[in-house]
Amino acid sequence: MGIQEIKEKIKNADVLQLPALVEEYEGDTRAGVIKLVESAKKRIKAFEDEKIRTYQMKEYERKYENCRYICGIDEVGRGPLAGPVVAAAVILPKDVDIYYLNDSKQLTEKKREQLYDEIMEKAIAVGVGFADEKRIDEINILQANYEAMREAIGKLSVTPDILLNDAVTIPEITIKQVPIIKGDAKSVSIAAASIIAKVTRDRYMVDMDRIYPGYGFASNKGYGSEMHIKQLKEVGPSPIHRKTFIKNFV
Repeated sequence: MGIQEIKEKIKNADVLQLPALVEEYEGDTRAGVIKLVESAKKRIKAFEDEKIRTYQMKEYERKYENCRYICGIDEVGRGPLAGPVVAAAVILPKDVDIYYLNDSKQLTEKKREQLYDEIMEKAIAVGVGFADEKRIDEINILQANYEAMREAIGKLSVTPDILLNDAVTIPEITIKQVPIIKGDAKSVSIAAASIIAKVTRDRYMVDMDRIYPGYGFASNKGYGSEMHIKQLKEVGPSPIHRKTFIKNFV
């Protein structure tokens, strides 16, 4: 087989297929094939490292494994000048392995979208809650954040036995809660919730960019980019801007 054909074969292979391909071509003495085999070995090693990292991110899930339904909670959108805060609640099966889960901000948009689909396919239950800009102005961002989280929990199709929260304790919730500092990097359940919340909010802000063009919502997602602030000062706010957040600009 030609080197280009082997390259395509290895490139298109799933990581679980790579060990067999390495075994098949390891004896090939052509310099190009040797390079391809080494590249495949690096991919295998990276995947093995990811399996270890994922296992470590199940520390809290193992700690509370006596609970039937372990739910991760996280939110996105506390800092933007426009748009809602979005919270997600995710219950994953205990035996599921979803690799590359992490704090959503540490992932590329493409990876978040891929993981969003995988989480939605494999999760036992997913709930999403919103608090829009009017509610944020009315009750403040912290209380709106809690409200979105309570809504997300309420939308779950099953009742959690325990909540793993990213750093906060949610008022008015009777279910046992475990706040974990930087939980979206320490718990697969919270990381999954972080990704669901982030992708949901990002998609919403892309839609808002079509309705309220000029502020760059599709790219800045409502955060205070230079172009966004310039437009705010020149044109004024849109209906989805948070009045309590833009006092310094308008």
